[in-house]
Amino acid sequence: MEVFHTDRISETDFNTILAVLRRGGVIGFPTDTAYGLGADPFNESAVTRIFEIKQRAETKPILLLVDSIRMAESVSRPLPVFYPLAERFWPGPLTVVLQSAVSLSDKVTAGTGTIGLRLAAAEFATSLVRRFGGPLTATSANRSTMASAVSCDEVRNQLGQSLDVLIDGGILPVRGGSTLLDLVSDPPVLLREGPISFESLSEFFGGNIRRQVA
Repeated sequence: MEVFHTDRISETDFNTILAVLRRGGVIGFPTDTAYGLGADPFNESAVTRIFEIKQRAETKPILLLVDSIRMAESVSRPLPVFYPLAERFWPGPLTVVLQSAVSLSDKVTAGTGTIGLRLAAAEFATSLVRRFGGPLTATSANRSTMASAVSCDEVRNQLGQSLDVLIDGGILPVRGGSTLLDLVSDPPVLLREGPISFESLSEFFGGNIRRQVA
C-alpha cells in the first residue's frame, strides 16, 4: 500500500493515484467528515472490493462525491428544490439522495434506482474528483461494525493493507458521517442526522420535511 500526504502531494503523485482508480483500485482518502474509500463507481469489481474491505451488507448503498452541480446533473435527475438546497448547503456535509440518471451497479444503489451525492468542503477530496473527471465513491473507510476513521492510523488499524493507496490528511476535526437527505420522497425525508441538523433543514423547507420512521 502506497501512502501519500495531502500537504506535500505532487502532480506525479496525483497521476499515480488517478491511475490506481482508473484500473479499478480502491484508495483511502480524507473528506470533511471522515476518511472515505474511493473507487470508480462504474467499475463493478472496484465496488465489490469496497464491500469486501468494509465487510458491508449489500443492502446498504454507497454515496458518491461530485465536484460541482454540473457533475451531479450528469448522473442524476435533480428536482427543482435541489438547486436552492445545494446553493445553501454545498459544499458541505450534506448527502442528497436523487433519482439516478445513469446505469450503476446495484451494489452502489442497493437496487433503489437512486444515488446519494455530496459536494465535500474538503479541498483535497474535491480536487481528486475533478481530476478523475467523474464521481468517486466515498463510503467511510472503516469496518462496518466500527466507528468511522478520522486519521490515517485509524484507517490502517481497521483495514490493514487492504487498500491500494492511502492518503494522509492528518486528523480530521469531527468524527461522523454527513447528514443524509432523501429528496426523492415528498416531503423530503431525513435519513440520517449529521452536522447539518434537522432544525436547519426544517427551516430551509419551511417545515415541509420529516424524519425517517424507525
